[in-house]
Amino acid sequence: MQVITYDFETFYDRAFSLSKMTTEEYIRDELFEVIGLAVKVDDGDTQWFSGTKAQTKRWLEQFPWDDAVAVAHNAMFDAAILNWHFDIRPKMIADTLSMLRAIDGPDAGNSLAKAAERYGLGVKGTEVVNAIGKGRLDFTEEDLNRYGEYCINDVELTYDLFKALAPLIPKSEAKLIDLTIRMFSEPVLELDTDVLQTHLTDVQEKKVNLLAQVEADKADLMSNPKLAKLLEDCGVSPPRKISPTTGKPTWAFGKTDEAFKALLEHPSVTVQAIVAARMGVKSTLEETRTERFIKIAERGPLPVPLRYYAAHTGRWGGDDKVNLQNLPRKSPLKHAIKAPDGYVFIDCDSSQIEARTLAWLAGQDDLVEAFDRGEDVYKIMASEIYGVPVEEVTDQQRFVGKTTILGAGYGMGGVKFRSQLKAFGVDLPEEECRYIISVYRQTYPKIVQLWNAAGAALEALMTQRTAKIGREGVVNVDLLGIRLPNGMYIRYDNLRAVTTPDGKSELVYDTKKGRSTITTRIYGGKVVENLCQALARIIIGEQMLMVARHLRVVMTVHDAVGALAKVEEADEGRKFVEDCMRIRPKWALGLPLNCESKMGASYG
Repeated sequence: MQVITYDFETFYDRAFSLSKMTTEEYIRDELFEVIGLAVKVDDGDTQWFSGTKAQTKRWLEQFPWDDAVAVAHNAMFDAAILNWHFDIRPKMIADTLSMLRAIDGPDAGNSLAKAAERYGLGVKGTEVVNAIGKGRLDFTEEDLNRYGEYCINDVELTYDLFKALAPLIPKSEAKLIDLTIRMFSEPVLELDTDVLQTHLTDVQEKKVNLLAQVEADKADLMSNPKLAKLLEDCGVSPPRKISPTTGKPTWAFGKTDEAFKALLEHPSVTVQAIVAARMGVKSTLEETRTERFIKIAERGPLPVPLRYYAAHTGRWGGDDKVNLQNLPRKSPLKHAIKAPDGYVFIDCDSSQIEARTLAWLAGQDDLVEAFDRGEDVYKIMASEIYGVPVEEVTDQQRFVGKTTILGAGYGMGGVKFRSQLKAFGVDLPEEECRYIISVYRQTYPKIVQLWNAAGAALEALMTQRTAKIGREGVVNVDLLGIRLPNGMYIRYDNLRAVTTPDGKSELVYDTKKGRSTITTRIYGGKVVENLCQALARIIIGEQMLMVARHLRVVMTVHDAVGALAKVEEADEGRKFVEDCMRIRPKWALGLPLNCESKMGASYG
């Protein structure tokens, strides 16, 4: 296949721009206009073109898109323009922004300008600044030529960046980038405006009542200890931080505290309302998201914006202010997301994939075999905790066993375990929670050994030594980081030992958040969590590609895959998806996988 590198330059002003609008909203707006674009085929000369929409379409059609890899930096933007405005869908889509997230880290500074500097490719121009507020016909010939030179330079940088990155991206990951971008640039899901309007009315009525109730207790809201109690009563563990002034733990209730802001996206509308009122925000997330969905529905099908490699474990994240990753399980918004006419929506979720991966990676074979035989591992755990036969385990005991299996595998202590149980409405004494954790560790000692091996691997990373973690041949530590089965890496940048204010030694590494560098604690259990999430994500990715061979994959949410099948082939399609999600990877033939699915006219 040929490589076509391209870049669009579009009209923007201070109010109409991607800094003020979502990508979907901007590209679909009536003010949207292509000023010009540059295209490069393989290593040939880059061509610039500027004309009317009809002229641009004719010019674009001369290129062999049907048999090419189309390369752009931030392809979610450029590929959407290519399809929504010019009806062009390349054979394969490559995105250098996505590739950078995977190779250099999701927060490494992955703009084209920074990447070009980091890779020594050249300097990105600044001519776009002079284009603010100018439509295509507002440019003089001289100004348009300079804009064309700027765009050509961007394409040259993108092409050189692609050449540098492509050898580092496994073929399977390249296919996943293509699939992820198409979920947005080639949308097919529809939105039911009746369902959305009904939900919006309901949410607004509840919000008024909740905010009135919260405002009535303003003193409680503005008092940190009382706010913490309010959140605890809602089953939320109040976020904490180390005070930069005192060096001691304090409540993280500020407008800039990420953990507190994240509660605006909590599944509970009550929690959203409490946090919104404290922060002075007038609308809850549920309200603004429903309003956004209604506006999208007026413009067309729902593009599914997913950020490929949003975390250093490789997991996808929400993007473009449409975060389908955090829709509550029973949200009416799910019922508003519908398959197109003639199709059904298949939602297939991989069962307990992290817990299964953990047991398998640790070599905890008794637990692996229990999963493989389809036994109730939650009851088995509860039986060990409470000393009763499996068949006599009560529902509440099973729930504690379930929370233990799903939550204790990464080194969690009794205090945190108690908080987790409280979030689900189960309040046990701290001493009992410590006992439960000790039973888990005694029952599954290989998992504890895995934490220790991961801790030793961190020490090896700091001293540039190799090491192994868990089952032979799955993951290895080398000079670049922890190498995963697909050839990608988990990295801990600037890994080092520090002394805490109370005199303890711990390991930390640096993560980027915008322009800030955040110091993050790391330890064996957390490394194991990262590994299990990364391996689960690789498995889901492989399964998505298998499903995509025969069905249209339209989304992935955590460990689930969403696909479309024709109505007359619905049962066959559902079975095919389930079969794909039970196939064990070649690198993990002993890993017991299972799934459960649902099917209907909507995502809900």
